[in-house]
Amino acid sequence: MNIENNGIFSRRTVLQSIAAATPLIAVGCASAQAGAAFGGGSDPVVQTQYGPVMGSRQNNVYTFKGIRYGADTSQTRFAKPNPPAEWKTILPAHEYGAAAPQKNQNLKQSEDCLFLNVWTPDVSGRAKRPVMVYLHGGAYNTGSGSDELYDGTNLVTKGDVVVITINHRLNAFGYLSLTNLMGGSYLDSGNAGQWDIVLALEWVKANITAFGGDPDRVMLFGQSGGGAKIATLMATPAAKGLFHSAATMSGQQVTASGPINAEKRARAYLQNVGVGVGDVEALAALSTERLVEGIQSQDPIDPEKGLYFGPVLDERMLTRHPFWPDAPSQSSHIPMILGNAHDETRIFIGRKSPETFDMSWEDLPKWLPKHMRCDISADEVVRVYRKAYPDYSATDVFYAATTAGRSWRGQVEEADVRAKEKGPTWVYQFDLGSPDDGGKWGATHTIDIAAAFNNLDKEGAFLGQGPDAVRVADQLSSSFIALARNGTPNSDNLPEWSRYEVPERNTMVFGKTTELVSDPRKVERELFAKVPFIQWGS
Repeated sequence: MNIENNGIFSRRTVLQSIAAATPLIAVGCASAQAGAAFGGGSDPVVQTQYGPVMGSRQNNVYTFKGIRYGADTSQTRFAKPNPPAEWKTILPAHEYGAAAPQKNQNLKQSEDCLFLNVWTPDVSGRAKRPVMVYLHGGAYNTGSGSDELYDGTNLVTKGDVVVITINHRLNAFGYLSLTNLMGGSYLDSGNAGQWDIVLALEWVKANITAFGGDPDRVMLFGQSGGGAKIATLMATPAAKGLFHSAATMSGQQVTASGPINAEKRARAYLQNVGVGVGDVEALAALSTERLVEGIQSQDPIDPEKGLYFGPVLDERMLTRHPFWPDAPSQSSHIPMILGNAHDETRIFIGRKSPETFDMSWEDLPKWLPKHMRCDISADEVVRVYRKAYPDYSATDVFYAATTAGRSWRGQVEEADVRAKEKGPTWVYQFDLGSPDDGGKWGATHTIDIAAAFNNLDKEGAFLGQGPDAVRVADQLSSSFIALARNGTPNSDNLPEWSRYEVPERNTMVFGKTTELVSDPRKVERELFAKVPFIQWGS
């Protein structure tokens, strides 16, 4: 079937073509130029650099799910990814591709996981719209780009943009540092998951024009681990020029894992799966399931926690820490939003330890040291918080201090070093809380995802759909769209959002009202500035 020229394709014709044809198995980039073909009442077909894909259309939004951007990683386990083989026949893109192997049993999983999803208002290839690429969270361990909460339909409809989500390797498959343990094999294993993301962004650069996007206006946004991946990419030479603005939501990566600690973690993992140092064949022979089981190891650096996986200062992909001792010069010109939720740790800790919601003042100093993740006097923390916030309960102080000490602190570090280098930076604080369970979760971790996607009605959203939630979702999603389009988050439905500079530290607070506030948690920031920030996993 010839699809180089625009035309109309019925689902029956396409499926007959797929059934009758033999796929091309050569590896490499297709020589055909990317283009689009679609027609009224039929499914859209777009020619990518590797082969044609057929999506679907609903309510003037074209959706392509499960587009392959990389080859099966079971063939390149613990190594850099390869581009996919070319194909000639039209491949249906109606279902999400497999997620990376992980402990989450509710997802379809496979080592063959390098897929992305595209939502767009147009596949003619004539327009050049801003492109918003979302990196999912899950602390480098879990998650995928197929969560219903990340559906791009509402952003596309609202902002006339193209939205993309991706899957990539996680945990041991994506971040196990085997460089010095396997005789020179797997030199890029510690950052294989990051190399997957780079490959996906290269796909975007080469193909997004055919989907109505502008390869010179690519914005990255991500929450939690997704934000940390973006912070890492900002210091990654291989990612230079692949994105042009960024927004991180409760996700920081001030420092990467050092190579020595990363190797210690890899040794612990190998011991857990029963593979000796240097035994490349035994490691390659392990099943996917056994490799997932090995993730359950204790961390040798902090045995109270599970084994950490994350980017590694390997002197190959990463030759410096992402935001230490300063902001990376390669991305200092990139417009960037940094955001955090006011009550990050309520969901982290509260779900596992519900007794913390009935904490006494006597118990508070006993709970704080473990959960603040920094070496500071618990008694002093309690004293400062009780003076600053006399109406707070012991539970309120606990969650405020653990949020400031272990979660928000990394954002402050990144924003301050960006400000020192005059990088265009804007900061927000998400204060509007969830109405669920009587409001006890507050403005907790992940609450701003639904607002950013304008997906308040999706499963996993817990911001509610009241007037304040609708207003804040409209404002936050508008600011992200504006950043992607214009390089600034300012939009008509927001107060003027000035850049973050030191010492003012202007911060847009999204709450019962939305307003720009100077250094809104100054007391807390100054308290924890007494002690060094140590990124978990580094």
